[in-house]
Amino acid sequence: MTATQDAGQTDLGPGGVGPTGAGPGGPGGPGRGEASTPGRRRGRGRARWRALWPSVLLGGVLLGAWEFVTRVLHVEEYILPAPDQVATTLVDRWDSTLRSATWVTGTEIVLGFAISVAAGLALGCALHFSAAARRALYPLLIGSQTIPVVVLAPILAIIFGYSITPKLILVALICFFPVVVGTLDGLASVDPELVRMMRTLHGRRVAIFTRVEFPAALPSVFTGLRLAAAYAATGAVFGEYSGASDGLGHVMRQGVPQLQSALVFAAIVLLTAMSVALFALVSCAERLLVPWHRNPTREGNTQ
Repeated sequence: MTATQDAGQTDLGPGGVGPTGAGPGGPGGPGRGEASTPGRRRGRGRARWRALWPSVLLGGVLLGAWEFVTRVLHVEEYILPAPDQVATTLVDRWDSTLRSATWVTGTEIVLGFAISVAAGLALGCALHFSAAARRALYPLLIGSQTIPVVVLAPILAIIFGYSITPKLILVALICFFPVVVGTLDGLASVDPELVRMMRTLHGRRVAIFTRVEFPAALPSVFTGLRLAAAYAATGAVFGEYSGASDGLGHVMRQGVPQLQSALVFAAIVLLTAMSVALFALVSCAERLLVPWHRNPTREGNTQ
């Protein structure tokens, strides 16, 4: 190849998607890319705020209406406490009651969620590899979700007592199904042309799975993980309602007959905060592990 041909050839970046711009003035070089990075970050921050402010505004309006109704109508605290009464109870009872209960319930949520993720991913991948196992087990998985958790919770409490074991089982059972379904659907929706290309390159089955199928299925997997994160607190509370010596569910169970409604609402606030935090953690993990995936709906809303 001549020097003229070398100069006219375009240098492609990783994956052949475009010019690398290795020089300071190139399209991808530091002269332009680094200068535009702060602007992009500010733009993303403004876009996220534009997406969040309607929810923040609506939440403020609802809290204001709640406070107004309880004050104007003189609603008794044991019937419906005002938001400021809930906040006061949250602060006053934190050291004596709520801190240890939050730690117990948070531990149950995190460990149960981790168990469900590990088991759900393993079973989903196993069912993807074996059509016979999928036909045999998938109907049983669907049938298992028809059993009410309220029925299982006391049975597990009888078998395992007041230990953490029945709570972990309940959380894992509730979170398990969305993870399995998300994994199976994601693996089944992989572009067959990519699999066919890997086979023409003599790719082994494991290589096709690790390099094509599983990465392509990650967006669907994380959809199931987000659903599971939203349901995790429900299993922990049901388990504590059926039998526990500590935890937010135990606090709520003790507070209802004593008409301590503000304490019950404070426990609900903490449960909601933990669920939102777990959901946000899964979303952050998705952004880090699946950077190539962008939700078209979210992109359209932020433009």
